[in-house]
Amino acid sequence: MRNPAINEASRQVTICNACRYCEGFCSVFPALQEHRVFTNADITQLANLCHNCRACHYACQYSSPHEFNINIPQALSQVRVDSWERYSWPRPVAAALQRHGTLIGLALVIALSLFFVLLDSDGGSKVGSFYDYLSHQKMVWLFTPVFVLPLFSVALALRRYWHDVGGDTVRWGHLRHALCQALHLNNLAGGQGQGCNFERSDRYSNTRRWAHQCAVAGFLLCFASTTSGTFMHYLFNMPAPYSWYAVPKLLGVPGGVLLTVGCAALAVLKLRADRKLGAPHVWGAEMAFVLLLGLTGLSGLVLYATTGTTLVRPALAIHLAFVFVLFLILPYSKMVHGFFRLAALIKDAQSPRFR
Repeated sequence: MRNPAINEASRQVTICNACRYCEGFCSVFPALQEHRVFTNADITQLANLCHNCRACHYACQYSSPHEFNINIPQALSQVRVDSWERYSWPRPVAAALQRHGTLIGLALVIALSLFFVLLDSDGGSKVGSFYDYLSHQKMVWLFTPVFVLPLFSVALALRRYWHDVGGDTVRWGHLRHALCQALHLNNLAGGQGQGCNFERSDRYSNTRRWAHQCAVAGFLLCFASTTSGTFMHYLFNMPAPYSWYAVPKLLGVPGGVLLTVGCAALAVLKLRADRKLGAPHVWGAEMAFVLLLGLTGLSGLVLYATTGTTLVRPALAIHLAFVFVLFLILPYSKMVHGFFRLAALIKDAQSPRFR
């Protein structure tokens, strides 16, 4: 039995399939043209393939006030959010975070900041690196489960998604195509590279595309910084703190800047965009996630700047709280869209039109 969101999306894409005016805008329209009748799985796949660029809405002759009332960005956004909640484990946690993500995230950041302050090994006023306040061993004990368990939850969700949409064996060609699409964000390029209509209505803009790429590059650089520091610590017996020219710093500082700038731009664009062209009931949770991600990068830069001062202790507590919450809610936040969207792109690459 279909839920109302899938019913409405199915009605709209059936009309789009007859019209086909928007077939050059993104991957959704060539994909929907492969079907005459849409199953639940087909709608779920199309929803996760959609990047919410909104170009189709402003080009559509059947949007409101037409009686067909076509609003593909909103219809697919509703299905997309529902699918993340449906596939997530445990599902009640996903439902709570989707509806009350801002309050839950803020409460967790405050509580964990106090928690990390109390974990100070010796107490008192000290001047030095963050390891003077929280040992490496404690960090490993605390963050390993918070990193591994959410990834396990995401893997379960993706397995369910892949099974439902009928995904086949993934080959190198499928993965290469999907990664190229994801890295270049071709589905935010409006078909001809002119950009999308996310924040400027009927005018094209590449700003959202660049902001996304900036945030993703920053996150990957920060992750690479942490990974390189782990290797240096365990393989080469070179524990932190590191000098400014060490690999973790050369990766982490630019990564923090890119992450902060990218997320700030995304937050501004989200404020400018029409909320009715997305899933309005989760707008607050999505904005909270963007701010959380950006503040994670910013707090990391502040921690680096305060190294060697008495401000390290509060800076460390706040930064660790942001990182902890970011990974803790990963399977249930907007961040999971990256995993699902890549899976949708891989499934799309298995389409007969690419053979």
